[in-house]
Amino acid sequence: MKPYVFLLVLISALPVFSQTLYVSPTGSLTGMGSKSDPVNGLLKALALLPAGESEKNIILRAGDYHLSAPLKLTSRYNNLTIRSEVPFQAVIKGSVVLNLNWQPADRGMFKADLPSGMDIDLLVVNGKKQILARYPNYNPDGGHWQGYAADAIDPQRIKKWKHPEGGIFNAMHISEWGDFHYLIKGIDANGEAILEGGTQNNRQSKPHPKYRMVENIFEELDSEGEWYQDKTTNTLYLMPFAGTDLQTATVEAGILKNLIEITGTDKDPVRNVRIDGIRFEQTCRTILDKYEPLLRSDWTIVRNGAIRIEGAENSSISGCEFTMLEGNVIFVSGYNRKITIERNHIHDCGASAICFVGSPSAVRSPCFQYGQFVEYDQLDKEAGPASDDYTSDCKADNNLIYRIGRVEKQVAGVEIAMAMNITVSHNSIYDVPRAGINIGDGTWGGHVIEWNDVFNTVLETGDHGSFNSWGRDRYWLPDRGKMDQQVAEHPELIKLDAIHTTILRNNRFRCDHGWDIDLDDGSTNYLIENNLCLNGGLKLREGFNRTVQNNIMVNNSFHPHVWFKNSGDVFVKNIVMEGYKDISLQAWGKEVDYNLFPDEQTLNQARGNQTDAHSTFGAPRFKDPQKGDFTVQPGSKALKLGFKNFPMDRFGVQDKELKKLAKTPEINYLTD
Repeated sequence: MKPYVFLLVLISALPVFSQTLYVSPTGSLTGMGSKSDPVNGLLKALALLPAGESEKNIILRAGDYHLSAPLKLTSRYNNLTIRSEVPFQAVIKGSVVLNLNWQPADRGMFKADLPSGMDIDLLVVNGKKQILARYPNYNPDGGHWQGYAADAIDPQRIKKWKHPEGGIFNAMHISEWGDFHYLIKGIDANGEAILEGGTQNNRQSKPHPKYRMVENIFEELDSEGEWYQDKTTNTLYLMPFAGTDLQTATVEAGILKNLIEITGTDKDPVRNVRIDGIRFEQTCRTILDKYEPLLRSDWTIVRNGAIRIEGAENSSISGCEFTMLEGNVIFVSGYNRKITIERNHIHDCGASAICFVGSPSAVRSPCFQYGQFVEYDQLDKEAGPASDDYTSDCKADNNLIYRIGRVEKQVAGVEIAMAMNITVSHNSIYDVPRAGINIGDGTWGGHVIEWNDVFNTVLETGDHGSFNSWGRDRYWLPDRGKMDQQVAEHPELIKLDAIHTTILRNNRFRCDHGWDIDLDDGSTNYLIENNLCLNGGLKLREGFNRTVQNNIMVNNSFHPHVWFKNSGDVFVKNIVMEGYKDISLQAWGKEVDYNLFPDEQTLNQARGNQTDAHSTFGAPRFKDPQKGDFTVQPGSKALKLGFKNFPMDRFGVQDKELKKLAKTPEINYLTD
């Protein structure tokens, strides 16, 4: 028996070994967990911890912790804190270090034999992520996937590939509502790629004819930093970045898709687990894994993350850094209560940053495709969730999130679906391919979205906003005429899912490729107040009971689209800079009035719709708009209409260290 195995057996027989263990990647195999004699490795440290409800601590010394398997935390580890002794100096990685014998190869490449059975998905050299061989070549300013080409899989290009099988074809949705990823299985008789996959979006379409990219093809390895694994010979090829000495370089290969799994149930939850001050890196992509539709939203998703939490209570992830993670970062799945994700630095990752996603088993009469619906006489008419298998009373606060969605495009800084009472506050979210914050459905509302700074969004997709939502709930039908009839005859259906009001307040949004705030198909039961919208305006598509008050829409206006006859919507005491941009309204809601317009012409246009009887026009008299201060000064007509100033200096992260790193949006105020 190996010495450290004997030690584990011996210690497990003791009533209590220690409730605080120090761990080091360079500790001895027989380390006892004291400051002077730390345990070698995280998995061994977990095995040494006592069971029971007593407080337990794992303190990580500085260094890299390469995991061979995810850390699995069950209720046995209740009341456990895992933290870095010095913040960010302990790094948990889903990779292994490769000791390779590099040899020169053709075209400026180097090659090396890989260990038997190794399948590489991520390659890192001297801490820098390398680029899987691709066409077109990586260009940081190249738009979709940092470079796209319409001829990515044209037969003329395919002819150059000796072994196309195993290649990955990436393409946008034809309406740019997200992305698709396909595995190339071979070539057919017409010289075209045989594709498998394309399940990454819930609104199926053909691949976009322009926004395309192909990777993992040997013949496309022609640029600095690109690599390829020949699985037939188990050979790794790399064209290193200039100045890289491969003989002395540290080479790491990703092998895991997640790093920590916190897993319990509603009957036996994991309680009081805290993860603090750790840096997480180097997990593999999940684009070819099983995707699950999130009800009737446009989304499908892989229910996984570098940290995955399911069946937990009163637990937190705080003060950590997450980077070079190729799938979702933090995924809070199914039953969870009071999970706090705060003060984290999340950047340069492949998919979504923070996901709060409950289970469809908690949804009454669920549908999973845009065109699906349940007939009225078969509809479950009970309000609210059917079970406790959803996420509730959780918080994402003071997180700095940017450059996510580097692989997947149907992503968000914070994603909410099948959840209740989620607070999203003081987050800075920017440089993302799609929405910064996304709510996928109306089940079950009660969310508070406040003090966030969300900008530079919708960079690689289209037709949504910095904040985006859907509400294709039980009352909603894809046939508009039939839906109008159903909600007129059975208005009680409207409140069955969105049972609590979702609040958007005191946020700063900017979207240059859509709306700053976009409430799409059926989004219902919202209070939207005190938001500074810097460019794209505010859109309300069909839905019910939305109150929009005391917001500022810089360089834009209000976009009411296809409202119901009796929507109950309210738009009052707002400042708009252009006339309303309405589309196909059956009526103008409960109240649209007391708003400030830029000029008499736009006001009269609104009054032509029998709205805004008490509204007026004039310069808003902002204090210092070029510097982002849109406080209304005394004498402004907005104040006479009932508009009230709100703070202009509390958007985004407030954590002192993160605030130093955070960017802020560009201000382009056109007039006063």
